[in-house]
Amino acid sequence: MASVTSLTAFVHQRLADALSAALPEAGSADPLLRRSDRADYQANGILALAKKAKANPRELAAKVVDALPADDDTIKDVEVSGPGFLNVTVTDKAITENLAARAADGERLGVPLAEHAGTTVVDWAQPNVAKEMHVGHLRNSVIGNSVVKILEFTGEKVVSRHHIGDWGTQFGMLVQYLIEHPDALGHQAADGTEQAGEEAMSGLNRVYKESKVLFDSDEEFKTRARRRVVDLQAGDPETLAIWQRFVDESKVYFYSVFNKLDVEIHDEDIVGESGYNDMLAETCQMLEESGVAVRSNGALCVFFDDVLGPDGNPSPLIVQKSDGGFGYAATDLSAIRDRVFNVKADTLLYVVDARQSLHFKMVFETARRAGWLTDDVKAVQLGFGTVLGKDGKPFKTREGETVRLIDLLDEAIDRASAIVREKAQDLSEEEIAERGAQVGIGAVKYADLSTSAVRDYKFDLDQMVSLNGDTSVYLQYAYARIQSILRKADDVSPKAHPELELADAERALGLHLDQFAETVAEVAQEYAPHKLAAYLYQLASLYTTFYDKCPVIKPKPPRDVAENRLFLCDITARTLHQGMALLGIRTPERL
Repeated sequence: MASVTSLTAFVHQRLADALSAALPEAGSADPLLRRSDRADYQANGILALAKKAKANPRELAAKVVDALPADDDTIKDVEVSGPGFLNVTVTDKAITENLAARAADGERLGVPLAEHAGTTVVDWAQPNVAKEMHVGHLRNSVIGNSVVKILEFTGEKVVSRHHIGDWGTQFGMLVQYLIEHPDALGHQAADGTEQAGEEAMSGLNRVYKESKVLFDSDEEFKTRARRRVVDLQAGDPETLAIWQRFVDESKVYFYSVFNKLDVEIHDEDIVGESGYNDMLAETCQMLEESGVAVRSNGALCVFFDDVLGPDGNPSPLIVQKSDGGFGYAATDLSAIRDRVFNVKADTLLYVVDARQSLHFKMVFETARRAGWLTDDVKAVQLGFGTVLGKDGKPFKTREGETVRLIDLLDEAIDRASAIVREKAQDLSEEEIAERGAQVGIGAVKYADLSTSAVRDYKFDLDQMVSLNGDTSVYLQYAYARIQSILRKADDVSPKAHPELELADAERALGLHLDQFAETVAEVAQEYAPHKLAAYLYQLASLYTTFYDKCPVIKPKPPRDVAENRLFLCDITARTLHQGMALLGIRTPERL
């Protein structure tokens, strides 16, 4: 079905046309329309135009009102206010008809597909092989997952890339340690079966720490481990076989964590550092031959006028070290080549910690100088802040260790399950467990997504699972409450009645519902899930006011009023459900 023109867009166009008629020399002028608490909308653009045309703003505003069509059944009233503002009120009929058109558009709810959709590669969820996932892996997984869903919903072709840490010195160290200590992993569980997932990862993590201690303290082992890195990069079969085992076991573990986080990861999207190994030498050669990179003390470097080290000297991007080894930059630049020329992406989006912003600034600039990024292909880092504890410091355990992600999620699910059990009416234990997981994981995701990505945020489970305030639990309960109302409305079905007069709470809810499509478009353009979270929280708040002031079932209003209010309930629920789905959060039908 065709997309639905929002009332905002319609009123904006009407005023723009009237402005052009009243002041032809202004051409196509922007009336600067926004929602207002004095009317439905306020247009502020006339003041600047009047100043430019040396006209009286109030007189120009009056001319614009006169130029509006007299027989418009969308705009009810336009009033000139103050020094030349226009206060615009739309008709109740226009609100209801607009929502009816959205309701008829199925899951899309009138949200149009982007006019110029392209291909975006989103680099997100980047755990490391042979290391347990910790709280630092939460944000890129949650934000990345939501951005992928939002972009896909607007019609963009999205290719996920999970750039896992699976290559480099530490793997020479690990492989060498296992060859010298073949029983170190102790891969059988107490009952004699093979360990998998979390248990196997715990063993790998332990071996990683043991091998690191030896690597740092024993020069001879360090030498053997470095030789093993050369074997790995050269494709030695024994070395590769042990390395592959690490990768496979780590993936089983990653999938178990992502599954708990309710984030879908596909095997074909996991292209780790090793995936670009065969391109590294060629990337360096291309950069050196084109003069983008130069040799400095034996290393291949790219210099920038505006990037200086603490000593005031230029601080380069090192693509290849003086010993011939490749740095992260070589991998990241090879990944750009692959994504631009093989995947044919026109946008590269990196959901990566903001503390890496200087690295990516230099990588992107290098790729531009090399001609891989052009006016038609852009690279963007969606940098995110740090997860803090309640004390405002980086989140650690009492022992000062980084918090394991799986422990964090388990605690959130336990807390949420207790709340669901307390509130549950006629839910089985199985249902309580399922809802507890949906509410707990939703709480963690929403706390992250409702904060602007660039900001740090405090991980406070008490606040996250609260039924009051800006939490996913509040939104999930609003959705479940609407479903309960729809079930109880036995003999009445949701039906739009455009001829009815709307109460203030109905109008406020309807006008906010009308903004869903514009919100989604803005969120997709800015990669800003927190704006969608803010929209949904306001929607649930407006619904709560509507529910308090406009009886739907008890006391029972006249049938047409009841049907229209049920219709408002239904489209609110559908908008909440779709909006939460774009954030990657479940909305249980009963809570």
